[in-house]
Amino acid sequence: MGEVMSSGSSPGGREVLIPLQQGAPSLATPLSLVPPTILQRQANPRSHTEAPPGSQGPDCGILPVHGGFRDRFIATPEPKYCCEACRLVLCQPRQTECGHRFCDSCIHELLSQPNPVCPVDMEPLFKEKVFRDVCCHREIMALTVLCRSHSNGCPEHMTLQQVPDHLIVCPYVEVPCPLGKCKERVMRKDISDHLSFKCKHRESSCEYCKHKMPLSELQKHKETVCPAFPVACPNHCSHSPLLRNKLSSHQQDCPKSQALCPFHRYGCTQKGSNQDIRDHEAESAADHLRMMMSRSCALETKVEDLREDLLERSKVLPGLSSRLSELETLNDELRDKNRQTDQKIVNMQKLMSSQSEKLLEVELELRVLRLLREEVGELRGALENLRASLALLEQGARGPAATASMETQLSRHDDMLSVHEIRLADMDLRFQVLETASFNGTLIWKIRDYKRRKQDAVASKTSSLYSQPFYTGYFGYKMCARVYLNGDGMGKGTHLSLFFVVMRGEYDALLPWPFKQKVTLMLMDQGPPRKHLGDAFKPDPNSSSFRRPVAEMNIASGCPLFVAQTVLENGTYIKDDTIFIKVTVDTSDLPDP
Repeated sequence: MGEVMSSGSSPGGREVLIPLQQGAPSLATPLSLVPPTILQRQANPRSHTEAPPGSQGPDCGILPVHGGFRDRFIATPEPKYCCEACRLVLCQPRQTECGHRFCDSCIHELLSQPNPVCPVDMEPLFKEKVFRDVCCHREIMALTVLCRSHSNGCPEHMTLQQVPDHLIVCPYVEVPCPLGKCKERVMRKDISDHLSFKCKHRESSCEYCKHKMPLSELQKHKETVCPAFPVACPNHCSHSPLLRNKLSSHQQDCPKSQALCPFHRYGCTQKGSNQDIRDHEAESAADHLRMMMSRSCALETKVEDLREDLLERSKVLPGLSSRLSELETLNDELRDKNRQTDQKIVNMQKLMSSQSEKLLEVELELRVLRLLREEVGELRGALENLRASLALLEQGARGPAATASMETQLSRHDDMLSVHEIRLADMDLRFQVLETASFNGTLIWKIRDYKRRKQDAVASKTSSLYSQPFYTGYFGYKMCARVYLNGDGMGKGTHLSLFFVVMRGEYDALLPWPFKQKVTLMLMDQGPPRKHLGDAFKPDPNSSSFRRPVAEMNIASGCPLFVAQTVLENGTYIKDDTIFIKVTVDTSDLPDP
């Protein structure tokens, strides 16, 4: 019976057990330190997208991670409300078979120990006999406690059930400053004053440029980058303080600013203040003109030399251009030859690969023939011995005893001949299988006498047929195909069902498991259209069909509805009462064993 492939099947279908406690919000840190948005999300169960497994309703936001409640109760809780392990007021009470109550986290810790026992009466504890005490939980959540911000001055008191709702609006709860860079925590009622007067990161405006920024950055802004901040001239001139963005233009006119003579590029080395340079320009105009004339003459000489050099180079250009054309032509020829050489190398590699496969096939055939030759030699020796024995018996057969001995020996030799005939038949069958076996992951299965075999399947004489084995390589997976000509399972009576089977091979210990190679099943069209029908699947690694075989072959896996019998028998898929089935296994990413 084939197994239908399913990529989304659940492995095993086992139930998942949820532990008694998987964590709840901690009360080791007071809830007064939790931001109001977090408190609101914890206190309002409707805003939860996922409730913790240990939660029991709207009180889940006040449950500690470990132990019981540490709140300050108005009245001392009765002993029945206290945990037998941590001695605090019960949180998520659980009751044992012996009648004692523990916090959920405390009983979980006890049950995680080997051979757990109740610490009160030393009775053994069993997880399946511990149950939630809903009534006790309800009574505890109705106990009155002081606000958790009582130390900050909150006078309110309420039931444990009301604590989350109160903490959302309590003005004495400490919350972080809304400004991200400020790390201070202040009471909710003081947030407004903190943001207006005390926060170092509150927004402020520069009195010079009116740019807005955090107060902590204002002084650095004034001292370094503010464009409207008044600064003194770095040359200490008599000018009044300038705006920072006007300083660069002032530097050009500042009488004390140091500068070079504008004619320094022509050789003048004079430098000094702006006023000195102006006086120098007025006094040295003739010198500057001589410098410019000298530089101009030198440039004219260089231009003339460059012109002559260019003329010389231009004479060589036609020859270089011709040589470049020749080199380009030669490069194209070499590229074509290289391409042809690469193609020849690829063809040679393919030829060598095919020759290697043929050599391996021949070697396997020679090995089988060698075994057959040895068997034939043994049979010849046995026949010679038999002839010699018969000759001796014919010479010495004179009485009934000799006749009986001869008959016994003849019977024994007949038995030996029968055994050898069976072995020869087995070797012949194995030789035929080796002749038709494929070692490249592809099977072409020719099924003759389709009508007779179909009738046998309809009459339940032979419901399915197995193909000869084929392999992904000489040391690879061993596989075969299985076909139901009258269908199997959902395809019974209407379809041809085709399945893929992983068989036990000699080299399974060296191969990776489970089997993961892509499998393609195909019915070959023998007519001119060549409209082959096929289907492909990737093996499910959790299926037993693709694990390492422990029997001769695994459970078949494939397509019960592979092809309808009407399509098969009305097309060109059957010719001369024969069909062809092709199975291809992808071996491209298969590692060597």
